[in-house]
Amino acid sequence: MKTPSKALLALTFMLGLHAQAEESNGLAPEVTDLNAADVSYALEKKIPDLETPFIDTAPQDLKDGIPVGKLGTNGGNKELILQFAQEITDGQHGEVDSLLIAHNGKLLFESYYRRGRANYPHYQMSITKSYTAMALGRAIQLGYLSMADLEQPMVSFLKDLNPSKLVPGATKITLAEAMNMGSGIRIDKDKAKELMQHPDNLKGQGQIQAYLENSAPIPDAPRDFKYQGADPSITMQVLETVVPGSAEEFIKTEVLGKMGITNYGWQNDVSGLPKSAAGSSMRSRDMLKWGLLVMNEGEWEGEQLIPAKFVEQATGRIHTNPQGTSYGYFWWRADVKIGDTSYDCKSGRGAGGQFILMLPELDLIAVITSHNKGMGKMLTEAPLQILPAFIN
Repeated sequence: MKTPSKALLALTFMLGLHAQAEESNGLAPEVTDLNAADVSYALEKKIPDLETPFIDTAPQDLKDGIPVGKLGTNGGNKELILQFAQEITDGQHGEVDSLLIAHNGKLLFESYYRRGRANYPHYQMSITKSYTAMALGRAIQLGYLSMADLEQPMVSFLKDLNPSKLVPGATKITLAEAMNMGSGIRIDKDKAKELMQHPDNLKGQGQIQAYLENSAPIPDAPRDFKYQGADPSITMQVLETVVPGSAEEFIKTEVLGKMGITNYGWQNDVSGLPKSAAGSSMRSRDMLKWGLLVMNEGEWEGEQLIPAKFVEQATGRIHTNPQGTSYGYFWWRADVKIGDTSYDCKSGRGAGGQFILMLPELDLIAVITSHNKGMGKMLTEAPLQILPAFIN
């Protein structure tokens, strides 16, 4: 990351002054004098809590590609949502920093609490995996990969690997299996720590070489699901090899740039590539753009950025755990039950409480940022609080 500016270190803030207003005449709270060099997880932790939450039921049209409307007028029970916002303000749902709600493609509710600022990208943990999947989907849309390539052994794309040193079964892992956390890679924790003592050996495809050289033998498919960093790292490495230039530039221009996302952070992994398991930072409104992209089956402002078939598979129920929660290509799927009715929910999730919750049946998206330890309460509580306001 770049060195933060002195201006940001001074941390002069504009605070939102309009709580629970039907229409806010003020601007959403921001960090002043922000530039790209200022985006930092370390600095984010130093942002002081807002003295007054900013709650807006008629968000401003910022000409940023996000249509806006009014809560109540364009859908939703305003009183129920404002009651939920008051509970968030009172700390009943954890250390929540922002909550945005879109319905029928329009942003109807925008709120910031605690460290939340409209222009400061919030650090994202595992939801970075979800963005990585969409970046690979963009490569498919542009013809650098095909849907059939997802079923090819991932080593076929990584020409710098030394196959003679890989553990048995490593050459059978497909790209699709890696994106569903089914690579079968298993590395002893002590061995992993030892490998990290020699970061120069992990540059470029050396990172994947180390995974595949030091893993336990890879069993035949189908393999056990294991949520781990090796599998998204494989995905990012494949992206790096198939797109022109670098994965970093491709994500900047062909993915984020297409959606008008320019104020963001994305840390580098030990390999030198962008991190894929965690490490991006996104503004709350830009998280909403990711949700709109998925809800619109990969289309953004009339352009097909991601193949609809890829979005379907990425958010599909490829693996389902005993609790009924499913996983696609780094995106989650579950049912939310309200009364006697179940609603399908697609989501991107990150520890600390970074969520994009999408409910296609209601054309409803909720974006949440928090700074909790663990996942926080909102993953389960937000749907139960928000859905009743949009169910007729």
